[in-house]
Amino acid sequence: MAHFLLRLFVKNADQTSDPKVRAAVGTLSGIVGILCNFFLFLGKVIIGTLSGSVSITADAMNNLSDAASSIVTLVGFKLQPADAEHPYGHARFEYLSGLVVSAMIVIIGFELAKTSVGKILSPVPVVFSAPLAAVLVLSIAVKLWLCLFNRTLGRKINSTTLLATSEDSRNDIITTAAVLLAAVIEAVSGLSIDGFVGLAVSLFILYSGAKLAKETISPLLGEAASPELQSRIVDYISAQPKVLGYHDLMVHDYGPGQRFATIHVEMD
Repeated sequence: MAHFLLRLFVKNADQTSDPKVRAAVGTLSGIVGILCNFFLFLGKVIIGTLSGSVSITADAMNNLSDAASSIVTLVGFKLQPADAEHPYGHARFEYLSGLVVSAMIVIIGFELAKTSVGKILSPVPVVFSAPLAAVLVLSIAVKLWLCLFNRTLGRKINSTTLLATSEDSRNDIITTAAVLLAAVIEAVSGLSIDGFVGLAVSLFILYSGAKLAKETISPLLGEAASPELQSRIVDYISAQPKVLGYHDLMVHDYGPGQRFATIHVEMD
């Protein structure tokens, strides 16, 4: 499905080094994410309110946050062309948008943890129903597709933002599956575990958000170029017949597709 949508909406989708293609792929991901997450939010907030489940309502807010993250992704990919004030372009905004996604994951995890603790201290029974199960199962299916969709797009254009969005969808699958399991257990056994499951899920979300933040902050701080890239540059230069030596290779990363290298070359 991802490749079909790419062929349908992205012109010259195989030319991933072209900034316009990257922007089109990011735009496609953002629009799909906004639509899917908003409809999941509506379904879950209705079911969560009717059933009295704090974990389902929190999961609905998580989907609303994901829709907002998709808007951030959409904006991030729209701000990349260079201008007079930013001759190296705005591609680093893609890293910033990935950092914003990570921050929103952490915020959602923290809010879910607070709500879950409140549910543990003051338990309220969850009303289990067929519509509740159907909405949660549908949510798991949609999030699984979004995870694979964004992973495919992220790997195609080497985008940390889209890969972070893919991991967020994976976390949502785990979250919703845990919420569904808790609802089934409560309905069968009568044990009030909704709050405990919500707390466990929130801790996992917090860990994932912190991990993603670390991965997106690193290139912003200026990490070293990969050994593979360094080898490609050095092998090309050393193969030139008039080059006697080289030193001080530095690669500056201004965002995906915007890397500039400097190196001192010794010649006769």
